[in-house]
Amino acid sequence: MQIVFVNYRTGDGDEAAALLERGLSDRFGREKIFRATTSISPGRSYPEELLNAVRHSVVMLAVIGPGWARDPRLREEDDWVRREILEARASGATVIPVLKGRTTERLKAADLPSELKCLAEIQSLRLDPRDCEGDLRHIGDFLARLVPELGRAEQESSGFAGMADVHNTVSAPRGTVIQGRDIRGDVGTVVKGNHGPVHTGKGDINQNSPQFSGDGATYVQGDNHGGVNHRFGRTRGEEGG
Repeated sequence: MQIVFVNYRTGDGDEAAALLERGLSDRFGREKIFRATTSISPGRSYPEELLNAVRHSVVMLAVIGPGWARDPRLREEDDWVRREILEARASGATVIPVLKGRTTERLKAADLPSELKCLAEIQSLRLDPRDCEGDLRHIGDFLARLVPELGRAEQESSGFAGMADVHNTVSAPRGTVIQGRDIRGDVGTVVKGNHGPVHTGKGDINQNSPQFSGDGATYVQGDNHGGVNHRFGRTRGEEGG
């Protein structure tokens, strides 16, 4: 069941709406986010699917672009952006304006039709399509706190709750192999046919040479045909007062 409905005006909020859908779907699961362009299957009734999705959503994110309030269609009763917002409020969903970009100002009651003046009194969120990573994270964090089911969906989606085993196979790599994302628990490594040093833990690798520790150790490998001399500290003759 969809929980978050993304409401937007084509030509004004398309880019921000797509970013919201993609970012929130990655975090909470695609089935939790509704955007008409991608969520309505071919052959389905557009009006029926839209209204049904609105009525079953918990939150509506209404994307507000720079020209949103000035669009004359917002004052027409059959305008879908308007209808979706009014339907969401009638069904008890939380409607949150999402201001597109850094220059879009908060809505003003004087600029809105009487049925939508309430939007000017609602605290808004912001999404800048040019630098959206932080904004998407902030919006996702807020939604996870607002709707507990989204928090649970995030855990299931990320695998933090009962993470399944991960099995990786790499054949004949020619470069660096990296396992991404968070790793919780121990990691086992099996190496076959290795022809060089392998480091799987902490500390130095002593490859092809003995390891010594402490002061004054001497090791000579191979034939020695000369003397080996060491001098540590001062001799008696060098001790001075």
